[in-house]
Amino acid sequence: MKISTKGRYGLTIMMELANRCGEGPTSLRSIAQKHDLSEHYLEQLIAPLRNAGLVKSIRGAYGGYVLAKQPDEISAGDVIRVLEGPISPVEFAEEEDPAKRFLWLRIRDSISSVLDSTSLQDLISFEDDGPADNYMFYI
Repeated sequence: MKISTKGRYGLTIMMELANRCGEGPTSLRSIAQKHDLSEHYLEQLIAPLRNAGLVKSIRGAYGGYVLAKQPDEISAGDVIRVLEGPISPVEFAEEEDPAKRFLWLRIRDSISSVLDSTSLQDLISFEDDGPADNYMFYI
């Protein structure tokens, strides 16, 4: 499974709203400018997030969007599923080899577990300690 720009930009929107939680509505224009993204594309992404009850829109001159729940109550999985659909590394066929089907199910469940256990609060609170997986080898 490869997360498209819909999922990635959707998480960007949601993280910006989480960062500004309690400060009032945030415009898509400000998010688009900050991250050098298309405002029109973000408008297409916000509608399903609103329909899913993850964000609320505020009308008016100082309107915009706010999270419908607290950042620790919305998972990355919530956002990805709304924008990308079901999480699955492959299309499952009934005649699929049972051993391969077992592998695909384990991969799907692992991805779901990580996405569902990572909240927006986790993402905005993350502090990078540098490259953890990069090893330097000298010969």
